[in-house]
Order: sequence, then C-alpha cells, then structure tokens
Amino acid sequence: MGHNIEASETVAAAELRQFVERFERLEEEGKAINADKADVLNEAHGRGYNKKAIKTIVRLRAKDPNQRIEEETILQTYMAALGME
Repeated sequence: MGHNIEASETVAAAELRQFVERFERLEEEGKAINADKADVLNEAHGRGYNKKAIKTIVRLRAKDPNQRIEEETILQTYMAALGME
C-alpha cells in the first residue's frame, strides 16, 4: 500500500514539473515578445512618432467601440467641469 502512495507522489511531482516548465517557457516567450514590442516602439520613435501615444492608441483599439465612446464622453464631461477644455 505504501508503494502506491510513493508512485502517485512521483507522478504528481512529474506533472507539477511539466506545468512549471511549460510556464517558464511561456515566461521566456513573453520576454522575447516584450523586447520585440520595445523595438517597434523605438523604431517608430526614431521616425518621429510618440511612443506613449502609440501605446494609448493600441489600448483604445483593443476596447469595445461603445465602451470606448462612453469612457471618452465621461472624460470630456469631467474635463469640461474642471475647465480643462
């Protein structure tokens, strides 16, 4: 009976190691992707574009258009109330 517990612990450890190693590979891929993204932004900056504005545009394009319009409307309303427009 003790042998079965030991075998299941070995299987669980092996499975856990596989999950950890898969996650580590994805972490490395993520670092490579982040470096590529930084390269794109630096290239755009070198051509005279604003990196912060590009990141904002990318974030806005990812949103649902209706949600984006609603958020922009609220922002404009608040800015007007504070005399910023």
